[in-house]
Amino acid sequence: MIFDTNRWNRIRYSLIAPLYDAVVRFSGPRRRSIALLGLQPGERVLISGCGTGADLPYIPQGVELHAVDITPAMVDRTRRRAAALGREIDARVGDAQALDYPDAFFDAVILHLIVAVAPDGRRVVEEAARVLKPGGRAVVLDKFAPEGRRPSPLRRAANFVTRVVATEITRQLEPLVEGSGLEIVQREPAAFGRLFEIALLRKPARGA
Repeated sequence: MIFDTNRWNRIRYSLIAPLYDAVVRFSGPRRRSIALLGLQPGERVLISGCGTGADLPYIPQGVELHAVDITPAMVDRTRRRAAALGREIDARVGDAQALDYPDAFFDAVILHLIVAVAPDGRRVVEEAARVLKPGGRAVVLDKFAPEGRRPSPLRRAANFVTRVVATEITRQLEPLVEGSGLEIVQREPAAFGRLFEIALLRKPARGA
C-alpha cells in the first residue's frame, strides 16, 4: 500500500486548523519576508499553501490576491480572515505541487511554511517558477538544514517523527531551488538561530 502524503496532510491540517494560529504565528518573519517582495498596487500575488491566511495582515492593499491550500478547513479560515480584514481574495482548494493557474500568471508568490511540509518541496518551487512572470519574485519562509553536508544522524532520526506530525526538518534550500527556474537573490535567518530562514527568489527576465 502506497502512503498518500497529501491525504494525510489534509487530515492532520484539518485537525490542526482550529489551533494553528495559536501555535504557529511567526508574525515578525512573515512581515519581513513579504516586505522583501516590494509589492506594488495592481500586482497579482499568490499565497501557495496559504494555511489560515496568517500572511494577509502583512500584504499591502491594492494587490490582487489569490491563495491555495490542500486542506478545505484552512481555505475556509483564509476566506474568513480576508473578510474580517476587508480584503478580496480568490482562495481555493488546490495543490501547491500542481497549481491550477496558467504559466506566467503572477507577479509574486509567497511560500511560507510549505516547502518543508509538501511531499515534494522541489515541485512546489518549480510550480511557483512556472506561474511567475519573467522578472517575478517569490519569498520562502521555512525550516532548512545547513547546506553542503548531510544532515546529522540526530536530525535524520528526529525527522522520522516530525515528518509525520508536522514537517520535514532535513530539507535544504539550494537543492530545492537549483534548476527550478528561480534564483536565490537573498537569504537570512528568521527564527531559532538559522533553523528557520527567509529567502527571496527571482525568475530571470526574458533575455537576462
